[in-house]
Amino acid sequence: MAANAKKPESPRQRVLQLARKRGLLRPKDLEEIGVPREYLRRLRDEGVLDQPGRGLYVLADGKPTEHQSLAEVCKRVPRGVVCLLSALQFHGLTTQLPHEVWLALGASSWTPKMDSLRLRIIRFRSTAAFTYGVSEPRIDGSTIRVFNPAKTVADCFKFRNKIGLDVALEALRECIAKRKATRDDIWKAAKVCRVNNVMRPYLESLA
Repeated sequence: MAANAKKPESPRQRVLQLARKRGLLRPKDLEEIGVPREYLRRLRDEGVLDQPGRGLYVLADGKPTEHQSLAEVCKRVPRGVVCLLSALQFHGLTTQLPHEVWLALGASSWTPKMDSLRLRIIRFRSTAAFTYGVSEPRIDGSTIRVFNPAKTVADCFKFRNKIGLDVALEALRECIAKRKATRDDIWKAAKVCRVNNVMRPYLESLA
């Protein structure tokens, strides 16, 4: 071997490198780097990794991020979409501080159980409403599935009985004031959610 040849990375190094890149790891993530899943347990037992929830691992010396709870939920429930109060907080459209993660699921999806986080499940009966406006930003190496600002505002009016009309109105005002979405974007989302008649007078008053 040449003197300047680079030494191959050990399985341990590859796991830690992936953890730094993604923030959160699941056992199946190790398949793509060809490392046995048992390395996660070894590193956890050594104190190198923490296990915030079942099947989730993070660097023990890593700094928790503002959106880590959302990332954990999206890892565990990949078909779910962050919605309502949690989506408003993510987009900076509310003064509310939810103590649970609001998560949208389809009508027939199984109800997840998480031992480390509280979930507020919202069932979407309409496939069109559930699939419209889903964005997938990457935050600190993890992908978060969350409804975009326009869809989130429309959802707030759709589920105003759960969060309050005052919260929905605040979200609408903030969304337009901060230019997170155009009126046209919000109107399209309102039509998908079938709340366009409800939202019309509020949108017109902000014109």
